[in-house]
Amino acid sequence: MIFPVGRFDNAGDYLSAYAKHLADAFETIDHAQLQSAADILERAIGRKATIFVCGNGGSAAIAGHFCCDHMKGASTGTDLLPRVSSLSSNIELITAIANDISYANVFEFQLNSMASAGDVLFAISSSGGSPNIITAIDWAKANGVTVVAMTGFSGGESRKRADISLHVEAENYGVVEDVHQSLMHILAQYLRQKRLLDPASLGTIKF
Repeated sequence: MIFPVGRFDNAGDYLSAYAKHLADAFETIDHAQLQSAADILERAIGRKATIFVCGNGGSAAIAGHFCCDHMKGASTGTDLLPRVSSLSSNIELITAIANDISYANVFEFQLNSMASAGDVLFAISSSGGSPNIITAIDWAKANGVTVVAMTGFSGGESRKRADISLHVEAENYGVVEDVHQSLMHILAQYLRQKRLLDPASLGTIKF
């Protein structure tokens, strides 16, 4: 789904068209794959595995937000104690790896140092074709780390190689990133409401 296909001269009209395109994009998410991603997260948290997240640009921001909403949000009022690490957050380490080795290895290098079999990698890439994302996915698959890919556009190699694919059928970076951000929120809030220690508080608790 390509957007926009024509010029808009009114911001309100663009808003309406964008919102419609965003709603259509949400409808393309595979519910079974989303449930599988939630199950993988819940099981990983239960066995105290580490959940790694990575992305470039706007996807890096989503990776950092993922840590916040899962480590703090999902754990509040529940028995969940998620271990989540963004591979996109340590700029000193990232630039050292990029400068001395290759930008294509900035995530793979960190996984090689920190990840173990049984951990989980959420790889976020709108195009699905970022070399450093694909390199990280390949390392994870070869070392017993389950991969969940969040992609858009064609999905690229990330979509093909991941164990679970949360793919958005859209060809606008803003729309794809908006859906990815929402999926991050949905997964965190779904797990939290499912594991609330006081289910009676569900109607009043702030997510």
